Amino acid sequence: MSESNLAALSDGLEGQVSGARVIAQALKTQDVNYMFGIVGIPVTEIALAAQEVGIRYIGMRNEQAVDICAEELGNNVRPAVTLLGDVNAVTKQLLEQFDKTPWQYPPESEWWKVLREKMKSNEALSKELASKKSLPMNYYTVFYHVQEQLPRECFVVSEGANTMDIGRTVLQNYLPRHRLDAGTFGTMGVGLGFAIAAAIVAKDRNPGQRVICVEGDSAFGFSGMEVETICRYNLPIVLLVVNNNGIYQGFDTDSWKEMLKFGDATTVAPPMCLLPHSHYEHVMTAFGGKGYFVQTPEELQKSLRQSLADTTNPSLINIMIEPQGTRKAQDFHWLTRSNL
Repeated sequence: MSESNLAALSDGLEGQVSGARVIAQALKTQDVNYMFGIVGIPVTEIALAAQEVGIRYIGMRNEQAVDICAEELGNNVRPAVTLLGDVNAVTKQLLEQFDKTPWQYPPESEWWKVLREKMKSNEALSKELASKKSLPMNYYTVFYHVQEQLPRECFVVSEGANTMDIGRTVLQNYLPRHRLDAGTFGTMGVGLGFAIAAAIVAKDRNPGQRVICVEGDSAFGFSGMEVETICRYNLPIVLLVVNNNGIYQGFDTDSWKEMLKFGDATTVAPPMCLLPHSHYEHVMTAFGGKGYFVQTPEELQKSLRQSLADTTNPSLINIMIEPQGTRKAQDFHWLTRSNL
């Protein structure tokens, strides 16, 4: 090849832009400021390119997926109307229509009357359960004491089965877009990812704002290694693991030991049981955060107070509750059953 051709080829190569760079520049022009991903090919190249153009990259440990599926419409109960589409586009269309035709459900209607009565009876029952002094604690007792100390402006993330469902009714949030959970589908493994994303934004825009991530022990197991991510970026997250030794229900230590006398765990242990008395707080301390193991309301109050006061370290509070504890009875079977 002649020298002139080599020079032309060299100039052409120097003028080339990588695909990763094109993606990064496109994201930047769309005002994307944060990127979350699992490092690997081709994510590594895109992540490096993103950092070069000023996008902040947060390397995660657990991959998640999001789907928009028409098949999911009416999975729990048949709706009167279904909306299929991007949530931002659909919400914008609804708001535009409401601007044209203002409307609200009549406050004096029979539906509102029944709803207020149900809210009142649910609140009374929750308070009764929260007031129980017996140990181990139940869900309602735990959430009552957590609610007492929650900062008004904090983000509340919740994940699990009973943990998420009961937490929704007891843990209050007062600002829009400050509660993050799996919605109606019970998706597991998203809680810590939600918490990390919220904490990154909070750390940049509102220093001092906290993220309270409430996890069931089973839910924590789906993405617990994201604790390393939390510690790596020193995020303002307080993790609460509500630990009942199982999925929905588990065994206490003595019952577990007695059960194993009848055979190997693979043949005698119910599938929903987890190893009792697991010290999940050590996962946090292993990476440099603060860990607490609590069994009483007093220990819970003290550890949560210390965690909220410590603005320099993330923390995890492992809260032991009654292994057979559950939520109050549900009036509608579709709240706990899938049609799939």
